[in-house]
Order: sequence, then C-alpha cells, then structure tokens
Amino acid sequence: MGLETRPLSTLHERASYEVADFEVPTGREEEWRFTPLRRLRGLHNGTAEPDGKVIVEADAAPEVRVESVGRDDARLGKAYVPADRVSAQAWASFTQAMVVTVPKETVASRPTVLRLRGEDASAAAYGHTTVLLEPFAEATVVLSHRGPATYADNVEFVVGDGARLSVISLQDWSDDTVHVSHQHALLGRDARFVSHNVTLGGDLVRISPTVSYDKPGGDAELYGVYFADGGQHLEHRLLVDHAVPHCRSRVDYRGALQDRDAHAVWIGDVIIRAEAEGTDTYELNRNLVLTDGTRVDSVPNLEILTGEVAGAGHASASGRLDDEHLFYLQARGITYDDARRMVVRGFLGQLIERIEVEEVREKVAEAIEAELDRGARER
Repeated sequence: MGLETRPLSTLHERASYEVADFEVPTGREEEWRFTPLRRLRGLHNGTAEPDGKVIVEADAAPEVRVESVGRDDARLGKAYVPADRVSAQAWASFTQAMVVTVPKETVASRPTVLRLRGEDASAAAYGHTTVLLEPFAEATVVLSHRGPATYADNVEFVVGDGARLSVISLQDWSDDTVHVSHQHALLGRDARFVSHNVTLGGDLVRISPTVSYDKPGGDAELYGVYFADGGQHLEHRLLVDHAVPHCRSRVDYRGALQDRDAHAVWIGDVIIRAEAEGTDTYELNRNLVLTDGTRVDSVPNLEILTGEVAGAGHASASGRLDDEHLFYLQARGITYDDARRMVVRGFLGQLIERIEVEEVREKVAEAIEAELDRGARER
C-alpha cells in the first residue's frame, strides 16, 4: 500500500502506509514546526530503540467483542491512512492490534475500557486499535494511558450508518513518557461521534484526532482538556475533512498552563470540499495562562471550497487570569488561591462536565485540583 494520489488538502499533502514515502522531518515543515523533534527519542527518524512494551488490558461491556489480532487482519487500516512519518512507522511496526466490535443494533450496557500501561520509556513501542460500530449500534469506549513509555500508535473508529460512539481518551502518563498518536474517525450516514481528549501527564504528548465522513448526515463533536506543567509539551492537531454534503462538526479544546517552559500547541484544521454543500462547522480553542514562562501556540485553519455552507467559523484565544474576576471574588472574602481555583475550575469544568463516564469525570476533576494545589504551593 503506497502513496495516495489525492492530496488531503493544502495543509495535509500526502497519505501513505509506507514509511519511505515520508521524508524525515527537520522541524521546518508546517506539520512539525511546533514539535521539539529532539525530544521524540527517534520516533520520527527510525533511530528509536525497539523492543519497548505497552500492555493493553480490556474490560469490555458484555455485548461488545474485543479481540487481539495480528497485523494481517483484514479489518485493520480500512478507515485511516497515515499522514506523517511517525504514523506510518507505527503502522509498519506493530505486531498485535486490538479490535473492538459492537454488533449491529446493539446498545452497550456500560463503557468498554482499554487500559494501556507502559513499563519502560527507554525503548519504543508501537500499537494499533480499531473500534468498529456496526449500523445503529451505540457504545462508549475509554482509552486510559498510564505508566512510562515511548509510544506511537494509530487508533481507528469506524462508526456505521445510524450508529453512536462516544470515546474518552485519557493521557495520564508518567512524567518521562513520549506519546505520538493519531485517532481517526470515519462516520457513516447519520452517524454520531463524540470524543473527549484529556491530556495531563507525559513529557511530550502529541495527539492528532481526525474525522472524515463517508455519507451525508454525519455529526462529530470533538472536545479536549489539557493542563501543561513546567517542561511539558502537550500538542493537539485536529483535522475535520468535510467531503460529503450535509454533515456537522463542532470542536472545543481548552487548556491551562503553569510554570516555566510549559508549552501547549493546538492546531485546528477544517476542510470543506466543493462537494460538501450544507456543511455546518465551528471550532474553538481557549487557553488560560496561569504563570509567567509558559508558551501557547494556537492556530485555527479553515479551508472552504464551496459557497453553499450552513455555517463555518473558528476562534482562538489565549490569555491570563482576568484581574477583574479575581478582584470580584476577593472583594467578597475569598482568598487569592481559592479565587484562582474557582476561575480555572469554571473554565475547564464546562468541558469536564460533558464527559459521560462518572468515574473518569471525577478522576479528571481531581487531577486538575491536584495541579492547582501544586501550583499554589510552588508560588
């Protein structure tokens, strides 16, 4: 399987399963200019030490089938073609994949949880996960990432006609982890897809959620919460490709940063192709800077190739805590630290409350509180 002849867009020019079809990135390329390549431990250039291990454990709903399969399984790679060298390397290097199947018209009685646990960050590991929802099925899938690792993987979500899939991806890695992941959703007719990406742990984490539509009526909502501490690089690169008519997408990612050299990157690309009449799309990124010495790069991109759209827009904003908000709260007897906590909690809480799984929602809220406690102690 080689290079696709059709370019993805002016911002995504190629897609291929072959590593050799992608040059080694130098950092001057648009898709790599914000990523500190020296911290990728060779995932981008083939020099990563092999034989790393990430263990995957599944806790599936009784109606859901989970299988560990070899790379020759015909269900793999149908929805997603790698769009950069790391993704292609992950495709070429994994040996076992997880396939999650929700049968036709099945409504899962509880979330299916895949727990990915790294054991060693000194060697590279590669993975692949495919989630298949047959027509009119409904399910929630949780991807939980923990432990030390140097890890690159691809995740496919194939949402059949009339199906409903909610995905929660929690990146709660150890401090020394490097994780580069592509998460692609392919939506059928009138399918609905909701994703929540929560990125808290790791040294360098780069997540690339992408969505494409196979038939009209697809609806995608992509939400994200991240909290970057000193030295952390947290990067989210989104692409929503509207190539069929009458589909909808919404993107809302919010982050907080504290301590020196905390770096957050958000790239949001939406393409509305000439044939995608009636598209309704909007993307938003907001960042709250809590201390000096942090860096935020937020770049929304919108490519519109037809004039027949229902709606299209984007917005990006990054700034410090609002002094007026803090003053208002302090004037009512609330301490500075508590006022700061309330503002951040409200800023991120709007998205945290959308997470459907109570256990995950509470865990994320507790993690944010712990980050704020640590920031207060270190000031």
